[in-house]
Amino acid sequence: MTGVPPDESLPTNQTPPPPADATSPPPTSPPPAQASNTKSGNGLGVAALILGIVAFVLAWIPAVGFFGIFLAVLGIILGIIGLVAKGRPRNVALAGTIVSGIALLISIIMSVVYAAVLVTAVDEAVTDSTSAEIAPEDEPSSEAPAEETNTPQDWADSTFGTFDPISQTGTGDSVIALPDATAAVVTATHDGSSNFAISVLDATNQSTGDLLVNTIGAYSGTTAYGFNAIAQGVNLEVKADGNWSITIAPISSAPALAPSGAGDAVFLYDGEASTAAITHDGAANFVVSEETGDALSMGLLVNEIGPYSGTVPLSGGPSVIDIRADGNWTFTVG
Repeated sequence: MTGVPPDESLPTNQTPPPPADATSPPPTSPPPAQASNTKSGNGLGVAALILGIVAFVLAWIPAVGFFGIFLAVLGIILGIIGLVAKGRPRNVALAGTIVSGIALLISIIMSVVYAAVLVTAVDEAVTDSTSAEIAPEDEPSSEAPAEETNTPQDWADSTFGTFDPISQTGTGDSVIALPDATAAVVTATHDGSSNFAISVLDATNQSTGDLLVNTIGAYSGTTAYGFNAIAQGVNLEVKADGNWSITIAPISSAPALAPSGAGDAVFLYDGEASTAAITHDGAANFVVSEETGDALSMGLLVNEIGPYSGTVPLSGGPSVIDIRADGNWTFTVG
């Protein structure tokens, strides 16, 4: 019987593996690890958030707030890039973009405010400096008019007009042209023995209602016309039998109010509103009036014949006091 030769491929000291069981599954190996497509961080978003926070803080600091604009813009750019980058978390990038946008808006607003404050401060400083430099030069010119308009003479010139005085002499009747002024002072003398009268005429040679002098014989006194006239005076009509002299001068030429005197006189008063104690010892008409240039002024203070003693109210100055008398008088204010 022929025997089967031994298998030379197997060592004689090893036993062959058991036969495979048809019902057992084949051995398996673990699956290979797959690479993740999502990274754990977003550096651009973090940078955008940091820049936005820094820009927000800088926006409130006047000296460096302007630089916050550049940081905020850079933060917005990085945040947008972080949002569109694939495979990176978007929350941090979105937060950085929003914070940077808010910081940009605040930085712009505060920069405008700080710039406006700076410009205003510089403008005020320049204005104050300029005013301080020119003030000493302006003070003399600004004070001079105040001094000029505080005198009764300036008030009289501005109210009634001013001109160069006119002086004339003559004998008998005459006509004298008046200056261009609404009122004036007339000082006259007469050495005749008959009627001596001076009246004011208008452009048609009609009376304006101003009868300055109406006496018999010699005369020396000062009167005024134009206060209660019904028309503008153009000429003086002189009625005389002797020699006369007449001087026509502005109201501002009248002297300050005197406490006493005799005959006709015109004065300037510059005191406060008060009372006036007035006396007269003559025998003819005695008239005292005050002219303030106001339509509602008190006007006629006294209108009597013969001796007079009384107290009347007096308006505050500046004003003109016109006294018509044939005797001695006193005028005491207050």
